[in-house]
Order: sequence, then C-alpha cells, then structure tokens
Amino acid sequence: MPRAKSAASKKNSAASMSRQRKKRRQRMEQVFERPYLILPSVCGADGHLSLHSVFALFMDFASQHAQLLGNGPAAMAGRDLFWLTVKTQIRFFELPRMMETVTARTWPEAPGKVRCDRSYQLLRGGQILAAGKTEWAVLNTKTGQLAPLADVYPAGLSFTEPSACPGPYARIVDTVDGWTQRGDYTVRSTDIDLGGHMNNAAYVRALLGSFSNAELGTLAIRQMDVIFRTPCYEGETLSIEQRPAAGGMELRLTKPEGTALLVQIKSE
Repeated sequence: MPRAKSAASKKNSAASMSRQRKKRRQRMEQVFERPYLILPSVCGADGHLSLHSVFALFMDFASQHAQLLGNGPAAMAGRDLFWLTVKTQIRFFELPRMMETVTARTWPEAPGKVRCDRSYQLLRGGQILAAGKTEWAVLNTKTGQLAPLADVYPAGLSFTEPSACPGPYARIVDTVDGWTQRGDYTVRSTDIDLGGHMNNAAYVRALLGSFSNAELGTLAIRQMDVIFRTPCYEGETLSIEQRPAAGGMELRLTKPEGTALLVQIKSE
C-alpha cells in the first residue's frame, strides 16, 4: 500500500505547483491583448478613431497590463514610485471606424537601467492599423531621483517580443528661432490627472485642437513623436508654436519657464 505524503512533501508540492502557475501566468502576460470597441466618444468628425484617442488608448492599456504585472499605479505608489512618460512615437496606418471592434496589444520591451520602452499595436485581423512605443522611467517620489528598473518587473518575465516601432525616436532640436505662433492654450481642470499635472494625452488633444478639421485632413498625419519636457498645471497658459520640418512640421508648447513639450509630425 503506498504511503501517504508527509505534510512537508505536500507543502513542497503545493509550492512547486504555485511557482509553475506563476511562471505560466507571467509568460502569458508578456503580451496584453484585448478586443477594443471603437465607441463614438473616441471618434473624430470623420467617424474614425481620433489621433489623440490613440494616445489615450495606448496609455490606458499600458496601465491595465502594468496592473497585472504588479507594477500598476497603486502598487508603485505603495513603494513611493511613479511612472514617468519620457517620449512617445505612434505610427498611423489606417484609423478604425466607429463601432468597429479591433484588437489592442501592448508589451514591455527589455528594460535598461533606468529607462524602458513599451510597445503597442491596434490590429484588424493581421493588419496593423496603428503602432507605437513609449519610453518610460520610474521616479522615486521621496528622493526625486530616477529609480532602477531591475525590481520593477516580476522575476521571470521574458522580453522576447520585438519593438512595434523599430528605429529611434525623432530628434527635435529646441532652438530659439524659426518658430511661428499658432495660439495659446489654458490648461483646464479636465486636463489634470492623478499626478496633479496635465495628462499625457491631453497635451496631444490641445495641440491637435489648434488645427481645424480641414487642416488636419490636409496634414494627413502618419507619425507623431512627442517629447515630454516639463509638467504643466491647471490654470497655466501655454504658447503653441510651429515650424516646418522635413516631411511635415514640428510643434512645441512653451510657458515662461521654458519648453513643456516638443512634437514632430510626419505626413504622407
């Protein structure tokens, strides 16, 4: 007759099964993928997903995936850590239509010491509709210094997916001359997020809102690179400036203290 397992043996077996489940879960969670319905509230006048809504969607999916990986906003706040967006690049191929269901995907790329990229895609079947990547850093809110990323992601998480946007981010030289005033923008209460400053997607909405729908149609934007410089706060008045650039234009938001945001737009 086989002998019953000892308590220690059962405990070790349970621990081993728990580790195996954790490893399987982490492998599955390397890429976060969900269907996404394009509702009217995220569409523009043309009945397609708006450009600034793509930025918001990608940021939201990053937060959802981070929550599953144990480094979401609440978990990070408990460790006195806060995710910072450094720069973002999004390439637009074909914006989905209102009430169309597409697939949204996101995954972290292999992190460096204090900075890391996260990739994003919107797909219709196998067709890529939009692709992007964001460079992130983690701020220690107690010290004000960038925190090392070694302990931010769970142990055993693999980083095998290639970048959704291979190649470098745009380099935008912030010179004094060559800019033309487009207008001003006062930061609204509705622009402010949990961090107490202007939300990343709100910057893009404010900039694109300085163009008419006719102008946006003529621009036919195919790529946007956004570099975040200085946070902006409720009530501040920002100057919107533009200048021509190869294949499109460059924009910036400034305030008396200096440049808050730089953007490069590439048209088809």
